Amino acid sequence: MMDAMTPQNRPPRPVRTVTVLRTENVSPLMVRVIFAGDALAEIGDLAYTDHYVKLKFGDVTRTYTIRWFDRDAQEMAIDFVVHGDEGIAGPWAASAKPGDEVSFVGPGGGWAPSPDADVHLLVGDESALPAIAAALDVLPADARAEVFVEVASAAEHQPLAGGDNVAVRWIHRDERAMGYGEALTYAVQTADFPAGRVEAFVHGNADMIKPLRHYLFNEREVPRDQVSISGYWRTGLNEDGWQSSKREFVEQMEAEQDGGVRV
Repeated sequence: MMDAMTPQNRPPRPVRTVTVLRTENVSPLMVRVIFAGDALAEIGDLAYTDHYVKLKFGDVTRTYTIRWFDRDAQEMAIDFVVHGDEGIAGPWAASAKPGDEVSFVGPGGGWAPSPDADVHLLVGDESALPAIAAALDVLPADARAEVFVEVASAAEHQPLAGGDNVAVRWIHRDERAMGYGEALTYAVQTADFPAGRVEAFVHGNADMIKPLRHYLFNEREVPRDQVSISGYWRTGLNEDGWQSSKREFVEQMEAEQDGGVRV
């Protein structure tokens, strides 16, 4: 009898290597790196708009959303936020040149906009912007979407797809005396909540996830199977620090908001 597959006995996922084909400056603080390579032919169909890969920079791993994937051309684009010399992946992307190589594991993912939704509520900061943009790319022309995106300043706007029923609100941190995610949270909570079947994608700084989770589940009573909500990062922590503390953060949040019942 075959043993059940568990994280302990699951075979390791393959590590693939791709090459930088070109780079593009999407905005002053965002660089798009387009990768190519035969390894991309090994990737199956990408059914989700939040697909991500874990890029390996030496002994360090960083998680990034795939902005777009072109199977025919065997190209994959990833957007990087760059803050000077801060961090590891950002400076690498800022100086990346054709021929540079990087390895990755993945992709993973699990969300895409549902055709059953009357309204798509898409909320996030720069870390979630690639997934939000990818979702807008695949929405039908007549789809209704309410989009809230927090960025550093108006200079960080970028073109987003969408028809006449897509409303995009850009929240600029340089205009608010607030921390990461606070102005975005306020904007969502004070906007008119859309009628009908609302399906939401809410990702970004963990400190905004807690109040928005309460707002959607407890105040607006949006069914939980209609919401994808999670913290991609947290102020003051690198990815390793956040991932090691994320479970505790989520458990505490759920205990506070759900009366100790994990859902």
